[in-house]
Amino acid sequence: MNEIIKNKLMLLPDQPGCYLMKDRQGTIIYVGKAKVLKNRVRSYFTGSHDGKTLRLVNEIEDLEYIVTSSNMEALILEMNLIKKYDPKYNVMLKDDKSYPFIKLTAERHPRLITTRKVKKDKGKYFGPYPNVQAANETKKLLDRIYPLRKCTTLPDRVCLYYHLGQCLAPCVNEVGEQEYKQMVDEITKFLNGGYKDIKKDLTEKMTAAAEELDFERAKEFRDKIAHIDATMEKQKITSTDMTDRDVFGYAVDKGWMCVQVFFIRQGKLIERDVSMFPIHNEPEEEMLTFLGQFYSKANHFKPREILVPDSINAEMAAEFLEVKVLVPQRGQKKELVKLAYKNAKIALKEKFSLIERDEDRTIKAVESLGQQLGIYTPHRIEAFDNSNIQGTDPVSAMIVFIDGKPEKREYRKYKIKSVQGPDDYESMREVVRRRYTRVLKEGLALPDLIIIDGGKGHVEAVRDILENELNLDIPISGLVKDEKHRTSQLLYGNPLAIIPLARNSQEFYLLQRIQDEVHRFAITFHRQLRGKSAFQSMLDDIPGIGEKRKKQLLKTFGSIKKMKEATIEEFTQIGIPVNVAEELMKKLQE
Repeated sequence: MNEIIKNKLMLLPDQPGCYLMKDRQGTIIYVGKAKVLKNRVRSYFTGSHDGKTLRLVNEIEDLEYIVTSSNMEALILEMNLIKKYDPKYNVMLKDDKSYPFIKLTAERHPRLITTRKVKKDKGKYFGPYPNVQAANETKKLLDRIYPLRKCTTLPDRVCLYYHLGQCLAPCVNEVGEQEYKQMVDEITKFLNGGYKDIKKDLTEKMTAAAEELDFERAKEFRDKIAHIDATMEKQKITSTDMTDRDVFGYAVDKGWMCVQVFFIRQGKLIERDVSMFPIHNEPEEEMLTFLGQFYSKANHFKPREILVPDSINAEMAAEFLEVKVLVPQRGQKKELVKLAYKNAKIALKEKFSLIERDEDRTIKAVESLGQQLGIYTPHRIEAFDNSNIQGTDPVSAMIVFIDGKPEKREYRKYKIKSVQGPDDYESMREVVRRRYTRVLKEGLALPDLIIIDGGKGHVEAVRDILENELNLDIPISGLVKDEKHRTSQLLYGNPLAIIPLARNSQEFYLLQRIQDEVHRFAITFHRQLRGKSAFQSMLDDIPGIGEKRKKQLLKTFGSIKKMKEATIEEFTQIGIPVNVAEELMKKLQE
């Protein structure tokens, strides 16, 4: 604990509020709330902790706090701060999913579609459906029963859906508003739980058609009834009422929390959601925070009723969420909460062995690597590699590993602009200069360690750019391969020296994964670029193919192989004249 933190701990008030933990770069890495700031924040720096909290504490170099007038205000402020800063140790719900809705559009000729975005467009939205397959099956069923239009824009002739009896073909037929209104009303009733009435109506129509000896019509009604049975009877009824509710249960062990949510819609348990994350506060406080984050997401709509365990302050949750929150004491609702808890406990137990194994391969390997190099734990590692063939189409690639895992959203590709010929050192200089000039300009996160796929010359070229041009002090290491192109040695220091790593150690395996990944990413980009260049240069030699037709060919076929398999007719369909198409076919065969 440094002097800054010691002094701030002495000044902490005994009031509710939020606290923000920062690392040595001033980045906010954790946001928490407390009923009494003095007690909560001091607890991080006293006593023993589990591995997750200890790792957080080891990174804290500074802290801030904001006093609020109540615990409720602290909860709301915590939500907003987490949204704003997205701290890396506030991991709950970071991999949250968006669920689909079934939508009836408010167009002149309505359509039935599935969507994950809710807009204020006067359309009718039903859901969300945590079970994507159930949403798709329900839509397919309604498409069979109700012949609404399927196309986005009206064509000039009827399509296959019209011949299948699944569209009224408003493109060529006049369809009255009353007919659409009846279908929209029935679909709305169906999706609001009234499918039994629809089924009863279809049964009556089937019987009437059979009595009139119209067996084909009766068969259509029978098939629709079968579709309803197949889709709607797959799920067990869990309650006699039709109330939409979410049921929460949680389990805690070894500093981790698992939360299970059961989604009950129209009296049916349709799906569950599982979230697992490390915690640093009391479980009850973490659960309240989880509830707030869960429903602050745009894709989680609040049901009419929420059931929670008796350890949760239901009144505070209801006030915060603005929805009915109950702690059931007996009966079926109590059993549902117990079932959610039981599932959470089992999931947590099963995951521990996988988590421990994963930690050995990732964060512990990163910590060991930092110790071997004598630097801070390199939570963020950025690696670079070049790729070219005799200097043609030179490219570079950068990948990012955070806590020992690839962060593919932050990968970057670079076309070399200023280097002529096969000069790996200058290519590396250009890319590193471009990368970290932008990082400094945009205030992006700096890496804790830079790894170069190369030897002494590559590392020194990068060091020269960072230290002499950009005035950055970032540890740099090089990875050298053996004659079989396998990771062999780690170079580090000034002057550079070989860092002895055991070949069977997790940190060595981590370096192997980083080197293989950056090489894969670079060479894949180079192949794409080379293939495109070869394709374009071949097209340049054909009379009658200019920039416009070249782009059309690239967009339609994408590769020489697919163009070789094409016919003259396929070329003429995209606007290529016959004589040009024949010349192109001839060139392709050569």
